[in-house]
Amino acid sequence: MSSPFTIATFFLLFLLTALSDANQSLAKKQRNPNSLVLGLTHSRAFYPSMKISDNGLTKKPSEMIDMMEPLREVRDGYLISLNLGTPPKVIQVYMDTGSDLTWVPCGNLSFDCMDCDDYRNNKLMSTYSPSYSSSSLRDLCVSPLCSDVHSSDNSYDPCAVAGCSLSTLVKGTCPRPCPSFAYTYGAGGVVIGTLTRDTLTTHGSSPSFTREVPNFCFGCVGSTYREPIGIAGFGRGVLSLPSQLGFLQKGFSHCFLGFKFANNPNISSPLVIGDLAISSNDHLQFTSLLKNPMYPNYYYIGLEAITVGNATAIQVPSSLREFDSHGNGGMIIDSGTTYTHLPGPFYTQLLSMLQSIITYPRAQEQEARTGFDLCYRIPCPNNVITDHDHLLPSVTFHFSNNVSLVLPQGNHFYAMGAPSNSTVVKCLLLQNMEDSDSGPAGVFGSFQQQNVKVLYDLEKERIGFQPMDCASVAASQGIIHKT
Repeated sequence: MSSPFTIATFFLLFLLTALSDANQSLAKKQRNPNSLVLGLTHSRAFYPSMKISDNGLTKKPSEMIDMMEPLREVRDGYLISLNLGTPPKVIQVYMDTGSDLTWVPCGNLSFDCMDCDDYRNNKLMSTYSPSYSSSSLRDLCVSPLCSDVHSSDNSYDPCAVAGCSLSTLVKGTCPRPCPSFAYTYGAGGVVIGTLTRDTLTTHGSSPSFTREVPNFCFGCVGSTYREPIGIAGFGRGVLSLPSQLGFLQKGFSHCFLGFKFANNPNISSPLVIGDLAISSNDHLQFTSLLKNPMYPNYYYIGLEAITVGNATAIQVPSSLREFDSHGNGGMIIDSGTTYTHLPGPFYTQLLSMLQSIITYPRAQEQEARTGFDLCYRIPCPNNVITDHDHLLPSVTFHFSNNVSLVLPQGNHFYAMGAPSNSTVVKCLLLQNMEDSDSGPAGVFGSFQQQNVKVLYDLEKERIGFQPMDCASVAASQGIIHKT
């Protein structure tokens, strides 16, 4: 591993780069023995920088089985438990469909996160130590995954950076390890570490079935900025977890629990990867995945309109379903961004529509305190919170291929606290997409995906939606936390 001085130097350089790039990037998871099911939790909003890869999809052996694990919900995302090393160490990380790299905090004492005060007392996370695993090894500079992780932080051959001799560079036989990398996220987050390979233990659709995946490649991260918890990348690049496990030509599905289940240890949200995921699609509506040649590793969908209540649908700008010559535009569906973001002028139009329909008094002090743009005082007799959504207009997202998704209860307006004086304050949990002219024009976040089965059918290049009670689904499938 690089020395502390090298890490610090790289960190400062890439921190400056990330903070600069953040202004230009995004404002920003029936049983079958051949399926993988993973467990998800709830994650915070962040926006990954665009990363371009020339690598195609990797096919894996036909004997690859499907997988199934529980996803735990926390306050700002959905966590998946990775079992890494020999013996296995359980590391909980965010499931993120908006990035590729899987990384974990490394070193019990040496892991350092700057500007992570909100997580100082968080005992949820543990760290990975390569020295405690008998199957751990550094990835080599000749590895295609090493080239991929460095594709956005420098233009040099990783083996040249590692100091390989000219003869080994020409032959592609340099035995030196992959140099330390800096991976940036568009909201300013930075992680610095080394590519490591180790055994990943996964669970099948039968609770008693496990499988060991040798040489799984991930980032062993020692220093971060605003990234206190590891991430499992579920994007379409070669570094992603589905790609390395051979599922990028199949797919996966998740059913996110409602926010009220955050930090509840007794129930998890099912994540299924493989044939089982794409075979259970009878009642889903499917919208096509859009192809963006400039940024092929993201999941883009086309938004056509939004309807508020029974009002006429508001037509969205074409940038939410089309790309310009630089690859800007489209809407990303992203489990790593909490709230849905919409481009400014359209977002303002939507707010105006809601204000013209909702007659309850505004809670402007709550708006100022939370930063949300529309908060209302909703009647709450006897200070008992029940279903108040019938008092507020529904919100329907209309995607390409005539797909209409009525947001489930609690996915647009959400109670900000306990009721008082027979009223409860609810705020609209949608946000303005800053700088939507650069990068994606919008993001469909995880909060709006709660209580919706979302199927990434990568075989047929489409995304499916089906509203449902995800807690009931989890209970019926007996989803528990596996270790």
